[in-house]
Amino acid sequence: MTNISLKLAETITSSGIKSVYGEPIVVDGTTIVPVAATQFGFGGGSAGDAEEAPGGGGGGGVAIPFGAYISDETGVRFRPNLITLLAVGIPFVWVAGHAWSRVIRALKR
Repeated sequence: MTNISLKLAETITSSGIKSVYGEPIVVDGTTIVPVAATQFGFGGGSAGDAEEAPGGGGGGGVAIPFGAYISDETGVRFRPNLITLLAVGIPFVWVAGHAWSRVIRALKR
């Protein structure tokens, strides 16, 4: 079981940058390179005696699309994924506003 886990971990870490930047796609002279954050996890175990050999294993992964780099005749620019931007931005703005209101209250005293 350990050899399989090590082999999977080695395979994923050897891909390096490709696990974050997708393959370039060319559409009508425009090159698009998708950008995403990825995370993988694997596990395995065994708890048995000499007569029984139960075991288990599992794995999973997640990819969060941040946007894409777009290259055309006007240059290269990054276009963010608006849904991901909102998912990160709304909680950030709420926390910043909450903290700012506490600072203002503290300064008034």
